[in-house]
Parts: sequence; C-alpha cells; structure tokens
Amino acid sequence: MKDRGSVHLSDNLSTEQRSTVPTTLAEPLDPALLGSTTRVHSRSIDRFSRAHDASHYLLIPDAVLSPADVEGVARAFGAVRAAGRTLTFRSGGTSLSGQSVSGDILVDTRSGFRDIRVEDDGATVRVGPGATVRQVNTRLARHRRKLGPDPASEIACTIGGVVANNSSGMACGITENSYQTIESMTIVLPSGTVLDTGRPDADEVLRAAEPAIAEGLLALRARLLSSPEHVAFLRQQFSMKNTMGYGLNALLDFEDPVRILEHLIIGSEGTLAFVAEARFRTIAVRPAIATGLLVFETLSDAMTALPDLTRLGLATIELLDAASLRVAQGLSDVPAAIAEIAVAGHAALLVEVHAESAEALADASASAQAHFEALPLAVPPRLTTDATERAALWHVRKGLYTAVAGARPSGTTALLEDIVVPVPRLLHTCERLIELFAAHGYEGSVIFGHAKDGNVHFLLNERFDDADSVARYRRFTDDLVELVLSQQGSLKAEHGTGRIMAPFVRRQYGDALTDMMWEIKALLDPDGILNPGVVLSDDPESYLKDLKRVPTVEHEVDRCVECGYCEPTCPSKSITLTPRQRIVIRRDMAWAEEQGDTDLLRDLQKDYDYDGVQTCAVDGMCGVACPVDINTGDLVRRLRAEQSNAVEGAVWGTAAKHWGTVTRAGGVALTVADALPAPLVRGVTHLGRAVLGTDTVPLYDRGLPGGGSKPPRPEAPSDAQAVFFGACIGTMFGAEGEGQGSRDALRELLDRAGIPVVIPEENGGLCCGTPWKSKGHLDGYALMADRVLDSLWEASRHGDLPVVCDAASCTEGLDVMLAQAVAKNPRYTGLRIEDATTFVAREVLPRLSVPAKLPTVAVHPTCSTTALGATGALTAIAEAVADDVFVPDGWGCCAFAGDRGMLHPELTASATAQESAEIAAADVERGGFDAFVSANRTCEIGMTRATGRPYRHVIEVLAELTRP
Repeated sequence: MKDRGSVHLSDNLSTEQRSTVPTTLAEPLDPALLGSTTRVHSRSIDRFSRAHDASHYLLIPDAVLSPADVEGVARAFGAVRAAGRTLTFRSGGTSLSGQSVSGDILVDTRSGFRDIRVEDDGATVRVGPGATVRQVNTRLARHRRKLGPDPASEIACTIGGVVANNSSGMACGITENSYQTIESMTIVLPSGTVLDTGRPDADEVLRAAEPAIAEGLLALRARLLSSPEHVAFLRQQFSMKNTMGYGLNALLDFEDPVRILEHLIIGSEGTLAFVAEARFRTIAVRPAIATGLLVFETLSDAMTALPDLTRLGLATIELLDAASLRVAQGLSDVPAAIAEIAVAGHAALLVEVHAESAEALADASASAQAHFEALPLAVPPRLTTDATERAALWHVRKGLYTAVAGARPSGTTALLEDIVVPVPRLLHTCERLIELFAAHGYEGSVIFGHAKDGNVHFLLNERFDDADSVARYRRFTDDLVELVLSQQGSLKAEHGTGRIMAPFVRRQYGDALTDMMWEIKALLDPDGILNPGVVLSDDPESYLKDLKRVPTVEHEVDRCVECGYCEPTCPSKSITLTPRQRIVIRRDMAWAEEQGDTDLLRDLQKDYDYDGVQTCAVDGMCGVACPVDINTGDLVRRLRAEQSNAVEGAVWGTAAKHWGTVTRAGGVALTVADALPAPLVRGVTHLGRAVLGTDTVPLYDRGLPGGGSKPPRPEAPSDAQAVFFGACIGTMFGAEGEGQGSRDALRELLDRAGIPVVIPEENGGLCCGTPWKSKGHLDGYALMADRVLDSLWEASRHGDLPVVCDAASCTEGLDVMLAQAVAKNPRYTGLRIEDATTFVAREVLPRLSVPAKLPTVAVHPTCSTTALGATGALTAIAEAVADDVFVPDGWGCCAFAGDRGMLHPELTASATAQESAEIAAADVERGGFDAFVSANRTCEIGMTRATGRPYRHVIEVLAELTRP
C-alpha cells in the first residue's frame, strides 16, 4: 500500500509536492461500500485541522471518515481495501510518537463511540473508544472506583488510545494497565469480522470465522515456547513498562487464541484491529492522600533510597532531576522545600501515600515519615494532606512541561520522550542522559518521571526546519538507543512505538522476535491497510521523515504544543473546530503563504471565518485545560477586532459611553418582542441576518425572555460591608417565568442577612466589558474599563470593600478587566472582585435558615464558575436548598456566550447536546426536578432553550425558600 495524493508538511518534500493539495479524494472510496451512516470530510479545513496530533510528525489525510457504529468501521475496511488505500484511526490525538497521523485515510473515532456503561456497582465498566479517561472516571467516582490506567493526559486521551498504546501513568505500573485490567473487548478485524471476546463461546466464534488467525496464533505460541532464550528475554522485557513493538508476552501469558488476540491488540497502536468497546475491571479509589517532596543532595542518594521507598508501598514516587528543580524554582507557587536551595546536583522524589480512610492514612504516613527521617535529605521531610499544599507540590511536577515547553523558542517543537530501564540501572541512565543533553547542545532539558518503575521522561526543544537540527536529532537518537539497550531497557515505556521508534524494534528484540511481529501483522492484516509505518518499519530512516514544521504565528498561541488537552471542554468541538484546530489552521495558513500555495491558503481562509472565528464561544475553558496556559479565545477576539469596521467600532464606542440607555432600550425591545407574535419577530430577524450577516444580527425565538428590571438606585451607607455590582444583563433580560431575577434576589438576601452594601453612582451604566471584548471592539472596551474601575475604586473605598456581582460571567469579566488594568494602574491592586455564589455561600448562608428544602434540583455549572473557582459555592448553595443535587457528568459550556447563542443557535445546540440528554433522563428518573439552577442569566437562557426546562439563578431559589 502507498499514500496517494497525500500532503506531507515536512521539509523532506519538494516545493512542487507541497503545493499539490487536493481538496477532494484523488481516488474516491465507494459510497455504496462505505454506507450512508459514515460521514466523509474532504474540505481542506477538515483534513488539515484533524491532521495534527501531539507528536512531532505531520501527514495530511486525503479524507477523514467518521463512522457512526461498528458496522460503519467494518464497511470502511472494505471500502479502503477495494480502493487500494490505507487507514489510520484517530481519537484524542494526544499521542506523542506519531501513531495517529496519516497521509491517506484518517478515521475519526472520537465523534462517535462515546458510550460509557457502569456495571456491577462500578466493579466493571464498558467504554467506547471515543470517551476520555476523565469522563469514565467521573462516572465511576460515585462508586469510589476508577480505571487502572492513569495517564497524565487523562483530561483528553481517549479509551481507544489508552488501549491502543497500553498507556499507564504515575501509579498503575504494569499491574493495573489495560493489559492487566481488560475483561473483554468488541473488536473489528481488517477482514470485517466483528468479535466480542466476552462471549462464552468467543474462542469458537474466532475459530469458525477466522481459522487462519486462530491456528496461526497457536503456532506462534508453540514456536516461542520452544525457545527458552526468547522466553527469558521477553519475561525480562515485560517485567518493566514496555510499549515497544507488539506485546509478544501475550503468547506466553495466554493459551486460548481469543485471549492471545485480545492482548496482542492492546498496545498495537491501531495496526491490527479496531477496538469498538473495551470492558475493564476497575480498581478502588483510596481517597485519603498525603503528599511530600523528598529533596536529596545528589541524584545518587535519591536512587539509593529508591528500592526501600518502593517497598514502603508508596502510591507514587516521581523523580525530578536538578534541572527540573531549577525550573521549579521559577514557578509562582514554588514549595518552601526547594525555594531557597542552591541547586547543584540535587534531585527530588515526589511521593504520595494513599489510604482508604483518614485513620489508615495517619498510620501509613507515620510509618513513611519515620523512614523518610532516616534518609540523607537536604531539607527535612514533611507529608501534607492540605489540598493547597498538595496542589503546589504537584505543580512542581506537572509544571515542568508548562515551563519548558511554553518558553521554547518560536518555531521549535517540544519533544516529550520516555524510556524505561531496570530500576538498579536508572542512576547510570539518568547521568548518561544528562551528558547526552550537554554533548548535543540541548539546553534546558529536564528529566522527570515514574522512578519506582524505572520509567523516566525527558523534554527537548528541537526545530525541524533545517538540516543541521535534523542531523543533531539523528545523532542524539542514535546515542539514546545505544544507551537504553545497553542497560537492558526498552526504548518506549508508555508512549507507544509509533513512527519514532518503529525502525529500532529490530535493534531491541533481534531478528527472530521482530520477524514474529511481522508475521502477526500479516496474519491479522494481510492487505496491510491499517496504519502502515507504525510499530514496525523496514525503513531505517522513517523516523526522520514527515517531521512537523511549526511556523511562527500569533503570539497568543505560538507556544501551543498541539497536545489537545483543550478539546474535550470546547463547546464547538462537535460542530466546527476545537482550540487546537483553530491554532493549527493558523499555522497551516502561514505555511501555505510561506510556500506560495495560494490555492490552499484561499481554501483554508474561505472556511475559517465561520469555523474558526464565528463559532468560538471565547469561554476560556480551553485556557483552564491548557498545560501552557493558552486561551484561544484571546486569539479569536483579536481576529474579530481585525475584522470589525470603523462604523461598527464607533457605534460600540458610543454604547460604552451610554450603556445604561442601551441596556434599557434592549430590555424594552425584548419586552415588545415578547408581546408580538413570534413568527413576525423571527421573520424580521431572519431578514436582518440575511442582509447584514448571521454574525451581526441575533436570531429571536420565543425562548428569549422579555426585558429585565430597572437597576437599583445608588446608595452608600457608612457601615457597608460590600459593593453590590448589579449585572447589566438583569436590565436587558427578564427573569424566568414569574421570578425576580438574580440582581433583585441578591439584594433581598443581603438585606435579610443584615449586610449593607454600596451601590455605585453609575450602577445602571456600567458593564464588565465582555460584549466589547468578545467582539473585538477594543477602543470601546478601554472606555468602559476606565469608567468601571474608577467607579468601583471609589465605591469600594479604595479597595476596603469587596465588589460582589450577581452574574458569574460578569464577575469573570470584571476579574479579567481588573487583571489587565493593574499593570497600568497599580492602585487597583487593592480591588477585590467576588461572585455572588462565593459571597453568599460564605457570608449569607450561615445567617439564614431554609425551613423546607426542595426534594431535587439540577445544577448547571458554568465556564465562569469554573474559571473563578466558584463551582463549589454554586453546588453548596444548591445543597442548602435541596435534598438531592444533580450535576450532570457531561456538563460543559452552554456556548450561549452573551449573544453568541443568539447569533449562532446551532452552536449552543451542539454544545449542550450531551448535558441535555442527561438532564432529560435524570428528570424522568426522578419524576421531575423541582428546580433547575445555574449562576448566570445568559447561561440560564441557553440551558432553557437547550433543554426546554426553566433554569434560574440558584440565589433566586435561595431567596424564595428563606422568606419569612
């Protein structure tokens, strides 16, 4: 098989090849073979946006397929085979070794296959390959269970990738990974055969449907067992974490063909079959945790202590070398244990004790502490259970990637590599690695990882746009391979063989065992249609081909490492683009412009306005998830600013000066619209959208409320305890049903609790600035920011009083406004902005009583309560007003985003689909919720529109239930 008409964004291709960019399939797949349920994406923006993963390889697929079910995958196999093409599966795209890129047909398994079914009270769980580890663990949490594999990328990596790579993590080692915890799988073989390995007669089914595979696997097992030398070698190799090549240990560990097949597929990186569902045995969560950082004078001291620390049964033992500690000293929340050390040859071990209960933790911690105190440490040891201190300690470990990758020079790629050696050889391996960094000129490289497993990671910054850099990378790789294999290690521990190490499988395993792997590939995939060049490669230079280029783009996103952590939380992920995809298309456009490929550039630009700009909710959830602190909304807001015209900007500038009038007029307009026949109003807005554009004129529907209430009058009592900033959306949008709205409800609660407040003089004409900022009208935003902060500075009595806002998105807007202003006007440092949920939970709830709680309430957390750290306060208030509080596992940003949901209602519909389904099911199960609550009016409107159920602010419900 070979790539046909594909595009490789690498310096290994000529300019002529690069500029030949087909926007449709050169050799189309037969629609009759594919079936009607599989979507085919062939626009340039679809192919390029889905091409990028977290690795340093890049191939552009001719088309992307999105099958809806198992039958669709089987049909895709047939269609690809008939066309003489190849395919590669792609799900979360967090893979680091190049196993999820293709220059032919890419099969998206994340848009479907997301089912999660918890069984046996959480003892087992059935999961589709499109669900993330975090989503599965969220559903298991109520049973106090979790998955065994615990990769650091759990926020974004999917079960398909976890199984395909036999991913592990910080704690699971080789005893709780996919290989050990899998119960059964539903697989689709390249022939199209679908097999449920959990069936009692699965072995018979396999023998009947695929006799050559069943007989071939048994023959390979017999041949392997006949060689004690090879058996001993494999036992040694798989006594460590090892994802290099195929898992030939399956031939040793199992006797039945179906079990051998099942475990060979684990770690096969999509080269042998498709896993449509995996059933796992889960493990118990030990919720009591203590964390500590053991700082040693030397790396040798740390490694000497390691065996006894492992025997203590510590859940995690994470290594940080001296370079890591120096990087950590630059973190804002660096722990005292390393803050003042003059780091020389120091090393540290981040350790954790896990237990079932606080009592058990106290006993285990005391035992561990006694052992720690006998160690030759540079700083006295201390275990802590404090959440803030534990987070700071883990930030040392997890912040390394952020600090090193985020600060890398523009145009370079961050390479996160992993190796494993027997623990007794770890010291020499780390010392030699440090020497190799120096010898090859890799400055600032750090070593960290899972010390108790002998598995370490290291981070390099490299550029692949010049021959000298590629040559350096080749020399370093040669030295690395020699080092690891000389220590009886494995070149890949948990990141998968991929493309990066496929040429070195033969070096690690020798001819006989590597040939056996090739036989397995031929046995299961005789036509070679699955992921060629991954796991196995006969081309010794293949790891140097198709290297990703990273053109310099906008400063807001230039440090993106394309890891994909941002994608699961993005509200537009199922309709247009994700944050990663918005960034990589900017890079692809820059590359196309650099190469003079005007056809590709125009093609990408044509679709980017809607896919990349208009349908971004700029909610900031991507920034919360991003390991290098990128909020892609900042880029989108700037692009909107560049697109806005002078007339529109002037209008918004005038609005900033007369905002009170604007909001009152908007409220009146909604009240009038509410009184008119809905078809008439919809017709007018449809006409306006057709003439002026869908990103300019909002779409009215009957789900929108009437106008809101008048803002409260200014007042300034001498005994005030806070400033009350009433959000202007309370004037624009009325309350749900006969409710009073959050602004009036908050004032009622404050009065009831005996908390006097200042109301600023210009209260009705002030705004958090989000309407200007989100649309890119920066001059108007600056005008409003000056007005608001000056007013709040005076109202708060120069920062003595906290400023409390009744709408979470407005609170976040004020918080952002303040953060940006402090640099220019340091006096504002004293201002404190707080959301009503946190203020009420802390100051008001203790002064109130709820005579009769509601039986049930459904809660919609928001992107702003998440960013503000206020979701806990939101649920605390909900728990104060209801006996049963339901927060959907699949909640996310509703994407209403001020007026974005009115401009593009399809965005909100897509963003809320999963949560809406959960709400509907839970509503039926409970016989109807008594209330639906959130913390922001526009989000409430969005959720009401999405679910058909009346959402209100949680403080409205609290005000009602605490009235005398």
